[in-house]
Amino acid sequence: MYKEAHILIVDDEAAMRDACRQTLQRDGLQVFEARNGNEALTLMAKRLYDLVILDLKMPGIDGMEVLRRIRLEHSQTPVVVITGYPSIESAIGAIKSGAVDFLPKPFSSESLRVIIGKALDYSRLRRQNDLMRGQFTVGARPTEMIGRTSQMKAIFDLIDRVAPTDSTVLITGESGTGKELVARSLHLKSLRSSGPFVAVDCATLVGTLFESELFGHVKGSFTGAVATTHGRFEMADTGTLFLDEVSCIDPAMQAKLLRVIEEREFTRVGSGQTIAVDVRIIAATNTDLVRAVEEGAFREDLFYRLSVVPIVLPPLRQRKADIPVLAEHFLRLHCRRRNKEVVQISVAAMDSLLQHDWPGNVRELSNAIERAVVLAEGQEILPDHLLHHGVVRQYTVKTSPEHVVALSESERMHIEKALQESRGNKSLAARMLGIDRKTLWRKLRQYNRQPTR
Repeated sequence: MYKEAHILIVDDEAAMRDACRQTLQRDGLQVFEARNGNEALTLMAKRLYDLVILDLKMPGIDGMEVLRRIRLEHSQTPVVVITGYPSIESAIGAIKSGAVDFLPKPFSSESLRVIIGKALDYSRLRRQNDLMRGQFTVGARPTEMIGRTSQMKAIFDLIDRVAPTDSTVLITGESGTGKELVARSLHLKSLRSSGPFVAVDCATLVGTLFESELFGHVKGSFTGAVATTHGRFEMADTGTLFLDEVSCIDPAMQAKLLRVIEEREFTRVGSGQTIAVDVRIIAATNTDLVRAVEEGAFREDLFYRLSVVPIVLPPLRQRKADIPVLAEHFLRLHCRRRNKEVVQISVAAMDSLLQHDWPGNVRELSNAIERAVVLAEGQEILPDHLLHHGVVRQYTVKTSPEHVVALSESERMHIEKALQESRGNKSLAARMLGIDRKTLWRKLRQYNRQPTR
């Protein structure tokens, strides 16, 4: 049974409400009562409940109408219906209308406990499943970390030692170095691995939107809040909350975040109800938080609270010995995804990869190999297949003017090949080449080809 869960009992019979209240309060639950449907809807408009126990037979607004309104206005709140034996068909109808379970009268205290426990379990799993569907809509995210250099081996060892603890972790490093991979690895190796991993991109959220995303909101709390929603903290309960680009949080929200980390409780936007959570915090940033603290842009107390265990990821240019193994990994990955049989990366192409400084780090390397797989015609990646990336452009231009002319011609050939593989679809060809559509159109005009779509 979930301690301190808020339960609303809706029944016109005082004796039934008293019996349910006494049973649930003995289990540490917070119980509220409504004598009819109108009173229940009024209470639900003022605060959130973790579960509603609803009698189907009541004067005035009956239970089915109350259930319909709850499903419409509080879709994430589970409802258990109670009814007499002659109304079992009505209970089945209620299940079809969105109730999670039903309890026939008369029932024992133990039956009530079992049903309530199942309903609260269902509610939590549903919220987690909704979150996971949102996370994996674009596709599964990789969790494998690769590296043979001493820098990466030290990071792998640190992850193994820190993961089983509940200490907050601050991951720093340039964009594309794999900060989220580290966070996911920490979660998977932790005692919370069976719980949810919830990621929040702090750079895309501001003001009230950020507060609502983290803590949730109640219906009507601000313009556009048409329904009550759960926030990421609540979704991450018993698991891990990953705050990416934490340096982007504005000062007002930094203060609220600090309090939640310290107190492990929060309130939804527009609600006075306090919600306790059991969440591990992992944060990441590609900026210098120490300098941000010195400049007054980031709270010093929040920095120290987040940076209990700091993990610093080196840029790829500082661990170039990992480039061959990473390149081979991405070659296998992208060949499998595109059903192509590219066997190897040529010596010359690998030399080109080693020459590049990789400002986009591991993510840039992955994109370069994916593009080469798309453009390769045979079973080997050649230097020409990398020409539409900064890799060979930087490497080749340093030689002679003749190579610059060759580079321009090779660019035209690769554009032609991308157009052939995309069957003339300019948008698809641009994505294959790693450029936007306007750039592709400009290059087509440069090579005297007219864009058609």
